[in-house]
Amino acid sequence: MEDSQPSFSSKLEEWKKSGAKAGHSGRITGSASGYARKSDNAHIQVGKVDGRSNVLDWSAQGEEWVEYDVTVAEAGLYGIDLTYRPVTDDKHRRPVLLQVMVDGKTDFLEARSIQLDRHWQDPFPAALDPNGDEVRPIAKDVSGWMTASLRDAGGAFAEPLQWFLTPGRHTLRFSTTEPVALESFVLAPPVPLSDYAEVRKAKPAPAPAIKGAPIVLEAEKADWKSDSSLSLRYDNDIGTTPAKRGSITFNTVDGKRWASGNQQLAWTFEVPESGYYKIGMRVKQSYSSNRSTFRSILINGKVPFSEMQAYRFPYDSAWQGIQLADKENKPYEFYLEKGTNTISMRTTQAPVKPMIETLESTGKKLMGLTDELKALTGGSTDPNRTWTIAKDLPGFTDDFKSIADSLEDIQKRLTVVNGRDDAVTQGILTTVKDIRALLARENDIPYKTDRLVTMQGKMADLVQQLKSQPLQLDRIYIVPVQEPLPRMVAPFYKRVEGAMINFLYSFKSKERLSSLDDDVLNVWVLRGRDYVNLLQQLCDEMFTPQTGIKVKVNLLPDTNLLVLMNAGGMAPDVALGLPQELPFDYAIRNGLYDLTTFSDFGELYKRFAPGSWTPFYYDKGYYGVPETQSFSMLYYRKDILDRLGLKVPNTWQDVYDMLPVLQQNNLNMMPVQHMPFFYQNGAEYFSKDGFHTALGTEKGYQAFKEWTDLYNVYAVDQQVASFYQSFRSGTVPIGIADFSMYIQLMVAAPELNGYWGIAPIPGVRQADGDVARWMGGGLQASVMFKQTKKPDESWAFMKWWTSAEVQERYGTDLEMLNGLSFRWNTSNIEAFVHLPWKPDDLKSILEQWRWFKEIPNVPGGYFLERELQNAWNRTVVDGMNYRSSLESSIGEIEREMQRKLVEFGHVDSGGRALRPMELPEGNKPWEGVKPYVQN
Repeated sequence: MEDSQPSFSSKLEEWKKSGAKAGHSGRITGSASGYARKSDNAHIQVGKVDGRSNVLDWSAQGEEWVEYDVTVAEAGLYGIDLTYRPVTDDKHRRPVLLQVMVDGKTDFLEARSIQLDRHWQDPFPAALDPNGDEVRPIAKDVSGWMTASLRDAGGAFAEPLQWFLTPGRHTLRFSTTEPVALESFVLAPPVPLSDYAEVRKAKPAPAPAIKGAPIVLEAEKADWKSDSSLSLRYDNDIGTTPAKRGSITFNTVDGKRWASGNQQLAWTFEVPESGYYKIGMRVKQSYSSNRSTFRSILINGKVPFSEMQAYRFPYDSAWQGIQLADKENKPYEFYLEKGTNTISMRTTQAPVKPMIETLESTGKKLMGLTDELKALTGGSTDPNRTWTIAKDLPGFTDDFKSIADSLEDIQKRLTVVNGRDDAVTQGILTTVKDIRALLARENDIPYKTDRLVTMQGKMADLVQQLKSQPLQLDRIYIVPVQEPLPRMVAPFYKRVEGAMINFLYSFKSKERLSSLDDDVLNVWVLRGRDYVNLLQQLCDEMFTPQTGIKVKVNLLPDTNLLVLMNAGGMAPDVALGLPQELPFDYAIRNGLYDLTTFSDFGELYKRFAPGSWTPFYYDKGYYGVPETQSFSMLYYRKDILDRLGLKVPNTWQDVYDMLPVLQQNNLNMMPVQHMPFFYQNGAEYFSKDGFHTALGTEKGYQAFKEWTDLYNVYAVDQQVASFYQSFRSGTVPIGIADFSMYIQLMVAAPELNGYWGIAPIPGVRQADGDVARWMGGGLQASVMFKQTKKPDESWAFMKWWTSAEVQERYGTDLEMLNGLSFRWNTSNIEAFVHLPWKPDDLKSILEQWRWFKEIPNVPGGYFLERELQNAWNRTVVDGMNYRSSLESSIGEIEREMQRKLVEFGHVDSGGRALRPMELPEGNKPWEGVKPYVQN
């Protein structure tokens, strides 16, 4: 794999410099069913799909491709239009990701991940909850056959992507992992877009004045949207419609969610008479201080003139009435034919894309200079060493100065595009001042390498800010040019009135945790409002009709409230989303129900890996049920490992063998926590009776030595400020991280798509040849409170909630509503495998799932983590002998455990055993994974 690829903009510039032209008459049309070649694993057949015959029905089940031979008569730049239909079912809800290769090459980075959108629609009217508030509607997939120009997934360019083709025969390859039907493709030159003045001249002369009321479109009632997570938002401004005072009404498009990629909304409307119309919009752009947002505006599927490719919406802290107009505020006139028309708006970052690319390249240059400094100083900042930077690193200061000059240029260009200074330009200026200050004392720079690392992080943060283009939208007005636009912002006195009304309604709390209803099952959820509302919907739709048990789901904002209200006798029946240590804390104080007392507990137990039950065990009972688990996986950069000739490590010995190669290239591995070294080497943390720590065994000492040797002997970095940023930049191309890293890379690093992968964590090879990969991850749990008067109903709810059907439905709906960042990492393996995972990723996760094992909880066990870290500090940082260091920590853990064991009646004051805990054992990989690996 290539280490890096040019962006589309730089490749297009290269092609144009070599003479490539867009102005030509070449056109190639191809039938998707007439493919020339396909991959061996391609699941393809030619047939009829959704009313169209002779189409390519592609049921992709992994990385698959098809190739077409095309003959080009005229050299030039060609765009690609594709007619496709996504599969619309409950299992496939993501956009179809397509990779395009021409003659065996991916010409630019964006061609690796092209997004074929679906069409979603929010059903109205929205359902109401018991308080009279609207429940956020779940979008329905209304996708049919669509034709789209291939665009970059990030929304970085206003124009579609283009490829340079010479005369002759070429091979066009489409690769995907998503099922999709393809009908045809067209290769044609990009259509030049004229400016408003030219378009206006070509249109009919002004017709007789059109009279009529404004056409008003409520933004939240779009005909379709390209992203199911492009959600609606309640706004209580007096001028926002529709509104119902005192009740939540989803009356706007949520600007926070409408901020990235090519997210598009479309509205259909009827025009009573052909003629010229002007367009106004009620918008709010208060998300990014002083920074403008851009949208491409399309009429009947096409950008009408160049000024609409990236129209600027300026910052304002309040709602604005925006008229689409030129710089002199003269409204643009849009010619609309009588009958049905559409207007659509698409997110774009095109005006700031050149600056984004320069900032990204600046970050890479800073990284290179940092590496030079590290190579010079050997990573040491010895203040007694003197440097002459001009002699020790020739050219360094010139390169550093050029970075400052480049940043100053970016700042000026951004100010012009934005219309004013903003937080990004101020951040750039601050960085420039820092660089100038360092250059003023250039021989001190080697002592301040960390300042350059900080600058890299700042550049990455500024890039992310520029890529975000939020805009909240309330209404669109289409008005005959001779008629005035309606007032789009409420007058001052109305705003004051609205503020007073909202203030008074704020005292009317609809939900009080203290007011428990004896007639329903009270469930508290330690998650956000979106999670709570969706669960209430599922309860009303599925659980209550099936069981007759009414459920009231409340949001629990803080675990401290749970503690206080439980102490006051006001606990709920069931609580969800609790961190894994909390059930034990309640169970040991007799606050939770022992779930093993239910006769069918064994059936529920089988749904989950035995190692995920461990934290919820106490005194021969289980007091919590696993809900979600955060898998620790090995993340690696494919491009960097390939360039260095390295393979993904399977064992820790493989890791030790690869580290010298990484470090010789100024790269390293992410620090690793202690758990894999202990569990994979057969060590335990506590004795079987739960009365002692088991760290003091020979296996325990050996595991601790291996853990600390990773830093003392193999020179893994002791600290990494941000694995995500270091992984993204490539300085730390491999490491172990949890589920949040997966989501972060998928959502916030689209440029790395295809360049990274996940694998099971390295392990220790066993006598039978199997590699033990024991590792845990953070869990969330559901519990039943001891005070409940409805134990049977609570147990029925917990079984329903953790079932595969409900977990799959909940996870699917959650991601549809909120996007990939809300991927539900359920602990139920049957539900987990039906969520939209990439096949290769799922295979790796399932292998790691076999070895999932969490640390049990015991009285005083909270000292374990603290003292292991203390022991690590003494050995790695202070250089203390590993055995002596661990012995010291063992003594501290033992003292605290004995104190707590006496307090809770497990041993007497003399240390004699009264109630052994008999901790569960889990030394065999979970066989329950096998059926899902086969499927």
